[in-house]
Amino acid sequence: MAASENTFRAAVVQFEPTPDAPEVNLATVERMARAAVADGARLVAFPEMCLLGYWHLTKQSTARLRELAEPVDGPSLRAVRALATGLEAGIGVGFLEHGPDDRLYNSYAVALPDGTLHVHRKLHAFEHESISSGDRYTVFDTPWGIRMGVLICWDNNLVENVRATALAGATVLIAPHQTGGTSSRSPHGMRPIPMELWEARESDPAAIEAAFRGHSGREWLLRWLPSRAHDNGIFVLFSNGVGRDDDEVRTGNSMILDPYGRIVAETWAARDDTVIADLDLDLVPLSTGQRWIRGRRPELYEPLTRRTGDELEPRAARFSDDPVRPLGEPAQG
Repeated sequence: MAASENTFRAAVVQFEPTPDAPEVNLATVERMARAAVADGARLVAFPEMCLLGYWHLTKQSTARLRELAEPVDGPSLRAVRALATGLEAGIGVGFLEHGPDDRLYNSYAVALPDGTLHVHRKLHAFEHESISSGDRYTVFDTPWGIRMGVLICWDNNLVENVRATALAGATVLIAPHQTGGTSSRSPHGMRPIPMELWEARESDPAAIEAAFRGHSGREWLLRWLPSRAHDNGIFVLFSNGVGRDDDEVRTGNSMILDPYGRIVAETWAARDDTVIADLDLDLVPLSTGQRWIRGRRPELYEPLTRRTGDELEPRAARFSDDPVRPLGEPAQG
């Protein structure tokens, strides 16, 4: 079968940010964006919170977070917007937002070549008690005739968020993360990657590659990430941090998935890296997920919007050590 001519070239980037140094990280964004665009990419997606670094923010004071945060019209995003218009490409970056409501948000901005800026606030923010969660989905049209959406890290783990984004018309989901190598409460979840493996990545590349591809990295992603693409008939652009992230090691494994949940392109390199692929847009209309969506029976789904009484705020849900009682199971007296 001949390849489709209805394609869109996109890139996802993984890199190890320098903590609290937006000017250094912006230089990395510019360098890697220019290289990706030179290779034909029209959209370049960088990881969650890539302008500041991530996990160390959980240990900062509220006052320090306020010093680091920027509004959407601050110097960092002005630089990203200028880069996008100059390269005539879309650029997506994660940052700590100081909102006009005086709240802090884990946010992600997509600057388009026409100068427009779309900002998503993480819906399930758990990093710090002073970082608020967003309250709306982010889906937008682009100059390329493609409708895109953004969900940040844990947003993607809750299946309802991806379905809502698809129902809003998105066929490309930008999914920036800082994940892999975390200490999961689940007995068969992720575990930390030993820091010494990362530090010895040049002398012993096989060891860190095995860890990145193992149960705390790629294997964990493949338990759930392809289903988000497949079940909704959308492309997923998964960009992730890599390397030291405070006292943890992010596992990279940035990848691009098609609407059938197939991995089109990926990396498991233990270094800054870029993954580029041509998205075959003709795959969307007859994809399994898109056909499944047409078979929905919304009148049956009222339970999805009804509180059960067991809901927790994102921080409590993320860090609780308490076992979860299955819904419908009687409480123990």
